[in-house]
Amino acid sequence: MSFTYSFPCVKGTQARSSYYICMIPCGLLSKLFPINDTNILPEFRAQRKLNEKRIPEIRDYILNHRSSYVFSALTASIDGEFHFLELSENVGTLSIDMNAIFLINDGQHRNAAIQEAIKEDPTLGKETIPVVFFEDKGLQRSQQMFTDLNKYAVKPSKSQNTFYDNNDPLAKLTKHIVSSVEFFRDFTDLESDSLGKYSAKIFTLNSFYTSNKNILRNGEINEEFSSFCLNYWKMLAENIEEWQELMDKNITKKSLREEYIITQNIVLYAFGKLGNFFYTNPDFSLKQYLPGLKKINWMRTNPEWENIAMVDGKISMKKNNITLTYLKIKEKLNIPLTEKEQQQLETR
Repeated sequence: MSFTYSFPCVKGTQARSSYYICMIPCGLLSKLFPINDTNILPEFRAQRKLNEKRIPEIRDYILNHRSSYVFSALTASIDGEFHFLELSENVGTLSIDMNAIFLINDGQHRNAAIQEAIKEDPTLGKETIPVVFFEDKGLQRSQQMFTDLNKYAVKPSKSQNTFYDNNDPLAKLTKHIVSSVEFFRDFTDLESDSLGKYSAKIFTLNSFYTSNKNILRNGEINEEFSSFCLNYWKMLAENIEEWQELMDKNITKKSLREEYIITQNIVLYAFGKLGNFFYTNPDFSLKQYLPGLKKINWMRTNPEWENIAMVDGKISMKKNNITLTYLKIKEKLNIPLTEKEQQQLETR
């Protein structure tokens, strides 16, 4: 090996084979792992095809959180000559022939995003990312490594992502609203995205997050918006009698879920659209119109919900049905509909 890359590293053992953990400068990634996702047939690839749509999102995450972004290690195989020079027990220098070929087994999108981010902020090139190197033992072994590395990975639920995300202003606001309104605090699951038939909760944190996105739409999260949202959800909780009956233990969660639509995501998302209407039309008072929610028949057997929130007796989560549910609630609250909105309801 006349010309080599040399990295300080720690040597380890898995399945009776050696691996090496190195700290690689991000600026070197483009040389070690150039982005060359050609149209190779799946049977000749050891990785899935690069999804270019994911790269801008990860790149922007890095650039928008320069002082807090975090990545786990990349995993790669070395197809070529390398040598480990041990300086103390399992600690030393890994020298790799510059003619060696590197194959990423896990982390190709992180690698691509970092390279894109460096183009906009060259200072990232001086930062490092851990890379776990294995010896390349052929295509089948590399394909199996990819499978094994991803087989048991469990993606966090959207609710968990919202709960632990302290960088997203809307996630922080959603958590604040849920913790501030007693009814939502008592009946919102902060971790799951789906609830069982006998769950102690009736809402998910992700449902509120999505509803708040509907309120915000293209607006800006500021003190005025945050105050409006908190007040809006408080007043909703106060003016939906079935929710109050649950608080007073006059109805069971099971009955509320099975007999009414008021705990369904379609209604929460419709409330998000309704919230956007009130926020962008401040002349319409929440105090004047929201008490009208008490007069709405939210039972599934109410024929008014057919082809609105329900299709053939079942809840429909299609975008059109969410919009129709919003318009029906708006109509029930005696809020004037536009000509287009009225036509949507009539021709459903």
